[in-house]
This record gives sequence, structure tokens and C-alpha cells, in this order.
Amino acid sequence: MTTHNDDTICALATPTGGALSIIRISGPECIRTITTLCKKINEETPANTIKHTEICDTKGHVIDDVMVSIYRAPHSYTGEDSAEVTCHGSHYIASKIIETLISNGCRQAMPGEFTQRAFLNGKLALEQAEAVADLIASTNAATHRMALSQLRGNISSELATLRDGLLKLTSLLELELDFSDHEDIEFADRSDLLKQATTIDNKIVRLADSFKAGNAIKKGIPVAIIGKTNVGKSTLLNQLLHDDRAIVSNIHGTTRDVIEDNTTIKGVTFRFIDTAGIRNTDDEIEQLGIERTYKKIQEATVILWLMDELPSTEEIDKMATLTKDKSLIIVQNKIDILQSLFPDTIKDIPTLHISAKNGTGITELEETIYKAANIPEITENDTIITSARHYEALQRSHESFIRVIDSIKNNLSGDLIAEDLRIILSQLAEITGKGIITPNEVLANIFQHFCVGK
Repeated sequence: MTTHNDDTICALATPTGGALSIIRISGPECIRTITTLCKKINEETPANTIKHTEICDTKGHVIDDVMVSIYRAPHSYTGEDSAEVTCHGSHYIASKIIETLISNGCRQAMPGEFTQRAFLNGKLALEQAEAVADLIASTNAATHRMALSQLRGNISSELATLRDGLLKLTSLLELELDFSDHEDIEFADRSDLLKQATTIDNKIVRLADSFKAGNAIKKGIPVAIIGKTNVGKSTLLNQLLHDDRAIVSNIHGTTRDVIEDNTTIKGVTFRFIDTAGIRNTDDEIEQLGIERTYKKIQEATVILWLMDELPSTEEIDKMATLTKDKSLIIVQNKIDILQSLFPDTIKDIPTLHISAKNGTGITELEETIYKAANIPEITENDTIITSARHYEALQRSHESFIRVIDSIKNNLSGDLIAEDLRIILSQLAEITGKGIITPNEVLANIFQHFCVGK
């Protein structure tokens, strides 16, 4: 997206159809334009004020009775002179105001342009700009907290700390290289370098490891419902979704393909997957569905093994192999018609007793699913990686750090280590859009901390 920051842009910031609409304006001609159209606003109107006024078209005809908020650079969302016009929610009124603004020199903003200007003007780091979209798209308490944490700059703060550590390492190595003619001078003690490098790398690994949980929460934690045909998988899916999403029938093999949908448990999105019943069949289409069932088992975090009769030892062993490294929950269905209940555990795996048809035991099952997902407690102060772009940058940084650590252990040349450190800084800077260490910064750090010749 190409933008021109000398343009003044405008756009509708709220969906139409509500009681009120907000139109946002930003750019160098923002205040002049508003002054031209609104009678009670002038060039001297102070920042951070809200004025009740009328807004008029180019012929001086009143369009609407509005509230106008004034923000002056750099103390605005975009870092530019900005205004927000709150008008009545009529589609005609909002369109007429935007049309008038364009007639007075504004142009229609492109998607994301206000946030892009905030980034370009230093009001937001790149990952904070991305968090704006995540915050708008948040559908539950967990995704809201993660987006808010990112928007507040928690990732930037973590990376700034890492950057300071990398700056210190780079400065030590650069200083040693500058005095390489003096063999008796060693500024970069290798054992200290190794300790610092390992500490920074551990922090990078911790951030990267948070992506698994963050990505699952953002997209919905996958829960596969598996079992033989006609044990009630589709009925259970409908109960968990509180909707008749799947077709329910007594005919074996009714579900021949994977059905997926989301619901929220304790503020976290879970993606439930109803799979084809596992059985031996000659039906080619049903067999394809069964093959997809096995694939979904590998993709899921939690497995609900639904049954209406005790499994054989062979079936238990096979399921243990299929669900290795997964959270397996054994669920006995149809307790409303079955005379005898399963034991409370099967091979040390707790068994839940439910009636998917009547809804008996569903609340307890939801509690068990939530616990099995092993979701970390997330607050607005936690740093959780949710972007694949951030994760890939952290992974590349970790791989580069492995080279740094190996080079330090093998006492390789400082210029090779320094080059890898510069690569790491570049990789981490991809996340925030800034932060690459310049030669001048290295020099400043050297003189500030090492006092060479005072």
C-alpha cells in the first residue's frame, strides 16, 4: 500500500446502521478543513476538546448536528492533526459528510491507512499495528487479552531488553576488534560472552515457545470427537455447539466427512471436529472419511474418544498409539439407556459418563476439556506470540544464536560472532519494524560503558 503523508485522509470508522456514526480525519489540512465546514471550530480551537456544532456542505447547507473531537500532532492516534466527527447513524448523513470532506481536499483513506500512519510516525511499533487488527477481530476473553497485551507494547518491551543485551555483546566484540593489534587486551571475556548469549537465547526460545499456545487460542483449540459409527458423535457435537450443526441418524456411517465449528468455554475458543465413525467398510467414500479422521487426530490437541461399549485391549492400545502426546478423554455415552456404567478409569485414563441426547454430564465434560487443553493463564501483562511472522523471526534468531554460542565455545574470531549478532538484530527488527543497531550506537555504547581513554 502506497500512501502520501502530505494528504489529508478521511473514512467512516464505524459500521452503518447504528444510532451514531464516527468519521475520522487525519493529515496536515485536517484542522483547516474542519474549520471550513463547522461553524464553532477555528484554527485556535485547543487540542483534546469536543465541540457541539453543525457541519455544513460546500454550499453552507447544514448536513447534521454533530460532535467534533480535535487532536493536534503529535498527540493523536496517527501522530498527525486529527479529528473525529460523531454524527447521527444515517447512511445518507455519513456519506454526505465524507463527500463534503473529499470536496474540500481530503481523500478516502485506504484500508489500514490510519494505523499505517501511526506506525510511520512512530506512534506504534509494527507488532502493535498488527495487534490493532487482532483486537478488532477478538472473539473471546483470551484473544482480547493477548491482543491488548501486544497493543500495549509488551512484545516491544521484551525485544528492547534483548536488543540492549545484544548491543552490549556487539560493543564488546567491536571494541576487541578495534584493539586487535594489542594481543594482551581482551575486552570480550569468552565465558562472560557465553553466559550472556545463552541468557538472551533462552528468552528468545521462551517467546517462540509461547506461539503454540497463542496460535491455538487465536484460531481455536482443536478437539476431535472420534469413535465407532453410531455412538453419538454428531449428537455430542450439537450439544457442545448448542446448535443442530451435524446430521443425526441411527444409520451407520451417516457422517462421511469432517464437520468443524467453534464454541467458547470459559472465554476460550475451542474448535470441535466431528469425524467419520471408525469401522471396517467397503464403501469408498466412507473410507475416505475414516482416513480424514486419522488425519484430524494428528492435528487435534484434545481427543474425545466416545463409545457406548467397553473397548477391547487391542482398541485401547491402538488408541494410545494414535493419540500419543495428545490429551485423551474417554467418554461413555448413552447412560440414559445403558444399564451398566463403565469403570471410572480405563488404563489410568479417567472416564466421563454422559448422555449426549439428554445433555447429561455435558457441563462436566466441558470442564474436563478446558483442563485437558492446558491453557496458560493469560493476563494483559503477559507476552504471548500469536503471529506466524513473529514466530518465524524468533526461530531464525534462535538458529543464528546457536551459531553464536558454538563460535564462542570454539573460540572463533570475534568478527564472525559479531556478524551473526548483526543478523540476529536484523531478524528481531522484522517484528517491530525498527531496532537495527547502527555503528554510531555501538560507538556510543563503547564510550558510555567502557570509558576508553576517558
